[in-house]
Amino acid sequence: MRRALAVAGQPDPPVAADRPVAVGGSGAADVPVGAVVYDAAGTEVAVGRNERESTTDPTAHAEILALRRAGAALGRWRLDDCVLVVTLEPCTMCAGALVLARISTVVFGAWEPKTGAVGSLWDVVRDRRLNHRPAVYGGVLADECAAMMREFFR
Repeated sequence: MRRALAVAGQPDPPVAADRPVAVGGSGAADVPVGAVVYDAAGTEVAVGRNERESTTDPTAHAEILALRRAGAALGRWRLDDCVLVVTLEPCTMCAGALVLARISTVVFGAWEPKTGAVGSLWDVVRDRRLNHRPAVYGGVLADECAAMMREFFR
């Protein structure tokens, strides 16, 4: 989780000079969420940090970017021997992607009562109707992860 916190705390990538700010877009910094994918041996495979603002991509959540990069690094979409560590409880989009990627374990820091889909508002990853259900460990370094979010929104 400390590595995911470090990724979350990295500066935002620069916005391309030729990319206009979307109508209603603020050009503001991204919410500091960091994600790391590790393989079965515990080796870091890929990282992701929210890049919605810098890329104007609503799907550029830390988890999605980390999964895409892990798939590319490993040359496969099935990440069934991998662990994803993320500083904030995943939303429904990210939780669904974790299930589809067959991630074996999800570890997250701060709980997200407004949009969390790994136990707070919904529990997508443990839905018995799905064909894959990763192990989940929530609340790891929750205070540190939550403090980063509070500082950002202050």
